[in-house]
Amino acid sequence: MTGALRRWAGHISPFTTLAPTAWSAQRPTYGDANPAVIQAALRRTVSRPSGNWFAFADSSRIGTTPLGTRVAGVPIVAWRGQDGALLAGPRACPHLGADLARSPVECGALICPWHGLRLDGRRHGTWRPLPTFDDGVLSWVRLDAVGGETPTEAPILPVRPPEPRLAAVAAVEGVCEPDDIVANRLDPWHGAWFHPYSFTALRVRHAPAATDDLRPEDDRFVVDVTFKVGRLGVPVVAEFTTPEPRTVVMHIVDGEGVGSVVETHATPLGIGLDGRPRTAVLEAVIAHSDRKHFGRSKAVAPLLRPLMRMAAARLWRDDLAYAERLYQLRSAR
Repeated sequence: MTGALRRWAGHISPFTTLAPTAWSAQRPTYGDANPAVIQAALRRTVSRPSGNWFAFADSSRIGTTPLGTRVAGVPIVAWRGQDGALLAGPRACPHLGADLARSPVECGALICPWHGLRLDGRRHGTWRPLPTFDDGVLSWVRLDAVGGETPTEAPILPVRPPEPRLAAVAAVEGVCEPDDIVANRLDPWHGAWFHPYSFTALRVRHAPAATDDLRPEDDRFVVDVTFKVGRLGVPVVAEFTTPEPRTVVMHIVDGEGVGSVVETHATPLGIGLDGRPRTAVLEAVIAHSDRKHFGRSKAVAPLLRPLMRMAAARLWRDDLAYAERLYQLRSAR
Protein backbone atom coordinates (compact mmCIF):
# COMPACT_ATOMS: atom_id res chain seq x y z
CA MET A 1 0.00 0.00 0.00
CA THR A 2 1.44 3.39 -0.94
CA GLY A 3 1.88 6.18 1.62
CA ALA A 4 -0.94 8.22 0.07
CA LEU A 5 -3.26 5.22 0.16
CA ARG A 6 -2.41 4.55 3.81
CA ARG A 7 -3.22 8.18 4.72
CA TRP A 8 -6.54 7.94 2.84
CA ALA A 9 -7.39 4.67 4.60
CA GLY A 10 -6.49 6.23 7.94
CA HIS A 11 -9.08 8.95 7.39
CA ILE A 12 -11.73 6.29 6.79
CA SER A 13 -10.84 3.97 9.68
CA PRO A 14 -8.20 4.04 12.44
CA PHE A 15 -7.76 0.26 12.31
CA THR A 16 -5.09 -1.83 10.62
CA THR A 17 -5.21 -5.60 10.23
CA LEU A 18 -2.67 -7.40 12.41
CA ALA A 19 -0.75 -10.39 11.15
CA PRO A 20 -0.83 -13.39 13.55
CA THR A 21 2.30 -13.31 15.72
CA ALA A 22 3.32 -15.80 18.38
CA TRP A 23 3.79 -14.24 21.82
CA SER A 24 7.23 -15.80 22.21
CA ALA A 25 8.32 -14.49 18.79
CA GLN A 26 8.34 -10.88 19.97
CA ARG A 27 11.64 -9.07 20.26
CA PRO A 28 12.83 -9.37 23.89
CA THR A 29 12.93 -6.02 25.72
CA TYR A 30 14.88 -6.95 28.86
CA GLY A 31 18.04 -5.45 27.39
CA ASP A 32 16.34 -2.08 26.94
CA ALA A 33 14.43 -2.03 30.24
CA ASN A 34 17.36 -0.75 32.28
CA PRO A 35 16.49 -0.94 36.02
CA ALA A 36 18.64 2.16 36.65
CA VAL A 37 16.52 4.18 34.20
CA ILE A 38 13.27 3.07 35.86
CA GLN A 39 14.58 3.72 39.38
CA ALA A 40 15.91 7.17 38.45
CA ALA A 41 12.54 8.05 36.89
CA LEU A 42 10.84 6.89 40.09
CA ARG A 43 13.14 9.01 42.28
CA ARG A 44 12.46 12.09 40.18
CA THR A 45 8.73 11.44 40.35
CA VAL A 46 8.45 11.00 44.12
CA SER A 47 10.52 14.16 44.68
CA ARG A 48 7.87 16.30 42.95
CA PRO A 49 5.44 18.35 45.05
CA SER A 50 1.85 17.23 45.50
CA GLY A 51 0.45 20.12 47.53
CA ASN A 52 -0.78 17.36 49.93
CA TRP A 53 -3.56 16.34 47.51
CA PHE A 54 -4.76 12.75 47.07
CA ALA A 55 -7.15 11.50 44.40
CA PHE A 56 -9.66 9.26 46.16
CA ALA A 57 -12.72 8.59 43.99
CA ASP A 58 -14.44 8.77 40.65
CA SER A 59 -16.38 12.05 40.89
CA SER A 60 -19.48 10.41 39.48
CA ARG A 61 -19.58 8.02 42.47
CA ILE A 62 -20.20 10.81 44.96
CA GLY A 63 -23.79 11.94 45.02
CA THR A 64 -26.62 12.02 47.52
CA THR A 65 -25.26 8.91 49.26
CA PRO A 66 -22.07 9.55 51.27
CA LEU A 67 -18.88 7.72 50.31
CA GLY A 68 -16.71 6.39 53.13
CA THR A 69 -13.09 5.49 52.50
CA ARG A 70 -9.56 5.75 53.85
CA VAL A 71 -6.76 7.87 52.46
CA ALA A 72 -3.26 7.35 53.88
CA GLY A 73 -4.81 5.73 56.94
CA VAL A 74 -7.24 8.60 57.53
CA PRO A 75 -10.93 7.58 57.51
CA ILE A 76 -12.94 10.17 55.56
CA VAL A 77 -16.49 10.66 54.36
CA ALA A 78 -17.38 12.57 51.18
CA TRP A 79 -20.72 13.81 49.92
CA ARG A 80 -22.36 16.59 47.90
CA GLY A 81 -23.62 19.82 49.38
CA GLN A 82 -26.94 21.36 48.48
CA ASP A 83 -25.29 23.19 45.57
CA GLY A 84 -23.60 20.00 44.34
CA ALA A 85 -20.17 20.99 45.68
CA LEU A 86 -17.86 18.22 46.88
CA LEU A 87 -17.57 18.10 50.69
CA ALA A 88 -15.43 15.86 52.90
CA GLY A 89 -14.44 15.46 56.51
CA PRO A 90 -13.47 12.93 59.17
CA ARG A 91 -15.63 9.82 58.99
CA ALA A 92 -16.31 9.63 62.74
CA CYS A 93 -19.09 11.76 64.21
CA PRO A 94 -17.61 14.23 66.73
CA HIS A 95 -20.29 13.29 69.27
CA LEU A 96 -19.75 9.58 69.94
CA GLY A 97 -17.92 8.38 66.83
CA ALA A 98 -20.76 7.04 64.66
CA ASP A 99 -19.82 6.13 61.08
CA LEU A 100 -20.90 9.15 59.04
CA ALA A 101 -20.70 7.11 55.83
CA ARG A 102 -23.99 5.56 57.02
CA SER A 103 -25.66 8.95 57.36
CA PRO A 104 -28.50 10.08 55.14
CA VAL A 105 -27.99 13.40 53.39
CA GLU A 106 -30.72 16.03 53.65
CA CYS A 107 -30.42 19.49 52.09
CA GLY A 108 -26.68 18.93 51.68
CA ALA A 109 -26.08 17.98 55.33
CA LEU A 110 -25.09 14.65 56.86
CA ILE A 111 -27.48 13.54 59.58
CA CYS A 112 -25.78 11.27 62.10
CA PRO A 113 -27.87 8.08 62.39
CA TRP A 114 -27.18 7.74 66.11
CA HIS A 115 -28.36 11.08 67.52
CA GLY A 116 -29.27 13.33 64.57
CA LEU A 117 -26.29 15.70 64.59
CA ARG A 118 -26.26 17.65 61.31
CA LEU A 119 -22.96 18.37 59.55
CA ASP A 120 -23.18 20.61 56.50
CA GLY A 121 -19.48 20.89 55.74
CA ARG A 122 -18.74 23.61 58.29
CA ARG A 123 -16.67 23.16 61.43
CA HIS A 124 -18.50 21.64 64.40
CA GLY A 125 -16.49 21.45 67.60
CA THR A 126 -13.51 19.19 66.99
CA TRP A 127 -14.88 18.10 63.61
CA ARG A 128 -13.31 20.07 60.78
CA PRO A 129 -14.03 19.76 57.06
CA LEU A 130 -11.19 18.79 54.74
CA PRO A 131 -10.21 20.77 51.63
CA THR A 132 -11.55 19.11 48.48
CA PHE A 133 -11.28 19.53 44.74
CA ASP A 134 -13.50 18.09 42.01
CA ASP A 135 -11.82 18.22 38.60
CA GLY A 136 -14.87 16.85 36.80
CA VAL A 137 -13.39 13.36 36.53
CA LEU A 138 -11.78 12.66 39.92
CA SER A 139 -12.39 13.81 43.48
CA TRP A 140 -9.42 14.94 45.56
CA VAL A 141 -8.87 15.59 49.26
CA ARG A 142 -6.04 17.57 50.86
CA LEU A 143 -4.45 16.04 53.94
CA ASP A 144 -1.86 18.49 55.21
CA ALA A 145 -0.97 16.48 58.31
CA VAL A 146 -0.19 13.46 56.11
CA GLY A 147 1.49 15.17 53.16
CA GLY A 148 3.67 17.51 55.22
CA GLU A 149 4.31 19.76 52.20
CA THR A 150 3.40 23.36 51.51
CA PRO A 151 -0.31 23.09 50.68
CA THR A 152 -1.66 24.33 47.36
CA GLU A 153 -5.14 25.56 46.47
CA ALA A 154 -5.64 22.78 43.91
CA PRO A 155 -3.99 19.49 42.92
CA ILE A 156 -1.38 19.44 40.18
CA LEU A 157 -3.38 18.21 37.21
CA PRO A 158 -2.14 17.06 33.79
CA VAL A 159 -3.34 18.62 30.56
CA ARG A 160 -6.57 16.98 29.46
CA PRO A 161 -8.19 16.87 26.02
CA PRO A 162 -10.85 19.41 24.99
CA GLU A 163 -14.46 18.55 24.29
CA PRO A 164 -15.77 16.36 22.87
CA ARG A 165 -14.36 13.80 25.25
CA LEU A 166 -15.48 10.72 27.08
CA ALA A 167 -14.14 9.82 30.52
CA ALA A 168 -14.32 6.66 32.60
CA VAL A 169 -12.56 5.74 35.85
CA ALA A 170 -11.54 2.24 36.96
CA ALA A 171 -10.59 1.57 40.58
CA VAL A 172 -8.63 -1.41 41.94
CA GLU A 173 -6.75 -2.09 45.16
CA GLY A 174 -3.49 -3.91 45.80
CA VAL A 175 -1.11 -4.96 48.57
CA CYS A 176 1.72 -2.59 47.79
CA GLU A 177 2.76 1.06 48.10
CA PRO A 178 2.19 3.94 45.65
CA ASP A 179 5.84 3.78 44.54
CA ASP A 180 5.25 0.22 43.26
CA ILE A 181 2.33 1.38 41.12
CA VAL A 182 4.36 4.28 39.73
CA ALA A 183 7.35 2.01 39.03
CA ASN A 184 5.11 -0.31 37.04
CA ARG A 185 3.95 2.56 34.83
CA LEU A 186 7.54 3.79 34.39
CA ASP A 187 8.39 0.47 32.74
CA PRO A 188 6.80 0.79 29.29
CA TRP A 189 8.89 -2.11 27.99
CA HIS A 190 6.68 -4.72 29.67
CA GLY A 191 3.51 -3.73 27.77
CA ALA A 192 3.40 -6.14 24.83
CA TRP A 193 4.90 -9.01 26.83
CA PHE A 194 2.69 -8.72 29.91
CA HIS A 195 -0.49 -7.55 28.12
CA PRO A 196 -0.40 -9.30 24.72
CA TYR A 197 -4.21 -9.14 24.47
CA SER A 198 -4.05 -5.31 24.42
CA PHE A 199 -0.70 -4.22 22.97
CA THR A 200 1.63 -5.20 20.17
CA ALA A 201 4.48 -3.71 18.11
CA LEU A 202 5.75 -1.77 21.12
CA ARG A 203 8.98 0.19 20.76
CA VAL A 204 10.35 2.78 23.17
CA ARG A 205 11.54 5.72 21.07
CA HIS A 206 12.88 7.77 23.95
CA ALA A 207 13.69 6.98 27.56
CA PRO A 208 15.08 9.50 30.03
CA ALA A 209 18.62 9.23 31.30
CA ALA A 210 19.39 7.44 34.55
CA THR A 211 20.08 10.63 36.45
CA ASP A 212 18.31 12.58 39.17
CA ASP A 213 18.63 15.89 37.34
CA LEU A 214 16.87 16.27 33.99
CA ARG A 215 15.30 19.09 32.02
CA PRO A 216 11.46 18.76 32.08
CA GLU A 217 11.33 18.29 28.31
CA ASP A 218 13.68 15.29 28.58
CA ASP A 219 11.90 13.65 31.52
CA ARG A 220 9.48 11.49 29.57
CA PHE A 221 9.10 8.15 27.84
CA VAL A 222 7.94 8.14 24.21
CA VAL A 223 6.54 4.87 22.90
CA ASP A 224 5.29 3.51 19.58
CA VAL A 225 2.54 1.01 20.32
CA THR A 226 -0.44 -0.60 18.65
CA PHE A 227 -3.61 -1.08 20.68
CA LYS A 228 -5.25 -4.40 19.84
CA VAL A 229 -8.95 -4.99 19.25
CA GLY A 230 -9.05 -8.66 18.28
CA ARG A 231 -7.27 -9.01 14.91
CA LEU A 232 -7.36 -5.25 14.40
CA GLY A 233 -4.91 -2.66 15.69
CA VAL A 234 -4.70 1.09 16.24
CA PRO A 235 -1.09 2.36 16.05
CA VAL A 236 -0.27 5.46 18.12
CA VAL A 237 2.63 7.31 19.67
CA ALA A 238 2.28 7.72 23.44
CA GLU A 239 4.18 9.93 25.87
CA PHE A 240 4.48 9.12 29.58
CA THR A 241 5.09 11.91 32.11
CA THR A 242 4.69 12.36 35.88
CA PRO A 243 3.17 15.70 36.99
CA GLU A 244 3.21 14.82 40.70
CA PRO A 245 4.54 12.03 42.93
CA ARG A 246 1.60 9.65 42.70
CA THR A 247 0.47 10.20 39.10
CA VAL A 248 1.68 8.85 35.76
CA VAL A 249 0.01 10.18 32.61
CA MET A 250 0.01 8.67 29.13
CA HIS A 251 -0.77 11.22 26.41
CA ILE A 252 -1.53 10.13 22.85
CA VAL A 253 0.67 12.51 20.84
CA ASP A 254 0.30 11.01 17.36
CA GLY A 255 -2.14 8.67 15.64
CA GLU A 256 -5.80 8.07 16.40
CA GLY A 257 -7.18 10.00 19.36
CA VAL A 258 -4.43 12.63 19.67
CA GLY A 259 -4.91 14.45 22.96
CA SER A 260 -6.49 11.48 24.73
CA VAL A 261 -4.97 10.66 28.11
CA VAL A 262 -4.79 7.78 30.55
CA GLU A 263 -4.07 9.00 34.08
CA THR A 264 -2.88 6.50 36.67
CA HIS A 265 -3.24 7.79 40.24
CA ALA A 266 -1.79 5.76 43.12
CA THR A 267 -3.39 6.59 46.47
CA PRO A 268 -2.20 5.08 49.75
CA LEU A 269 -5.06 3.68 51.79
CA GLY A 270 -3.20 2.66 54.93
CA ILE A 271 -2.09 -0.54 56.62
CA GLY A 272 -4.36 -3.56 56.41
CA LEU A 273 -5.20 -5.96 59.23
CA ASP A 274 -2.33 -8.16 58.04
CA GLY A 275 0.16 -5.35 58.64
CA ARG A 276 0.78 -4.76 54.95
CA PRO A 277 0.09 -1.55 53.02
CA ARG A 278 -2.85 -1.11 50.68
CA THR A 279 -2.86 1.19 47.67
CA ALA A 280 -5.76 2.17 45.44
CA VAL A 281 -5.24 2.66 41.73
CA LEU A 282 -7.58 5.15 40.09
CA GLU A 283 -7.16 4.99 36.33
CA ALA A 284 -8.93 7.75 34.45
CA VAL A 285 -9.28 7.17 30.71
CA ILE A 286 -10.23 10.40 28.95
CA ALA A 287 -10.79 9.74 25.26
CA HIS A 288 -10.89 12.37 22.52
CA SER A 289 -11.05 12.30 18.74
CA ASP A 290 -11.28 14.85 15.94
CA ARG A 291 -13.37 12.44 13.91
CA LYS A 292 -16.62 13.95 12.78
CA HIS A 293 -19.02 11.75 14.71
CA PHE A 294 -17.05 11.30 17.94
CA GLY A 295 -19.20 13.89 19.70
CA ARG A 296 -22.16 11.57 19.34
CA SER A 297 -20.48 9.16 21.77
CA LYS A 298 -22.06 11.21 24.57
CA ALA A 299 -25.40 9.69 23.63
CA VAL A 300 -24.10 6.17 24.28
CA ALA A 301 -21.74 7.09 27.13
CA PRO A 302 -23.70 5.00 29.69
CA LEU A 303 -22.94 1.96 27.53
CA LEU A 304 -19.33 2.84 26.69
CA ARG A 305 -18.11 3.78 30.17
CA PRO A 306 -18.57 0.28 31.67
CA LEU A 307 -16.63 -1.19 28.75
CA MET A 308 -13.83 1.35 29.25
CA ARG A 309 -13.71 0.53 32.97
CA MET A 310 -13.62 -3.21 32.26
CA ALA A 311 -10.70 -2.82 29.84
CA ALA A 312 -8.70 -0.71 32.30
CA ALA A 313 -9.46 -3.06 35.21
CA ARG A 314 -8.31 -6.06 33.17
CA LEU A 315 -4.94 -4.43 32.56
CA TRP A 316 -4.61 -3.52 36.22
CA ARG A 317 -5.39 -7.02 37.41
CA ASP A 318 -2.14 -7.98 35.69
CA ASP A 319 -0.24 -4.85 36.63
CA LEU A 320 -1.17 -5.19 40.30
CA ALA A 321 0.55 -8.59 40.26
CA TYR A 322 3.66 -6.77 38.95
CA ALA A 323 3.41 -3.99 41.57
CA GLU A 324 2.70 -6.42 44.40
CA ARG A 325 5.72 -8.46 43.37
CA LEU A 326 7.91 -5.34 43.58
CA TYR A 327 6.62 -4.76 47.10
CA GLN A 328 7.25 -8.38 48.10
CA LEU A 329 10.83 -8.26 46.85
CA ARG A 330 11.51 -4.96 48.61
CA SER A 331 9.95 -6.21 51.85
CA ALA A 332 12.06 -9.37 51.76
CA ARG A 333 15.19 -7.26 51.55
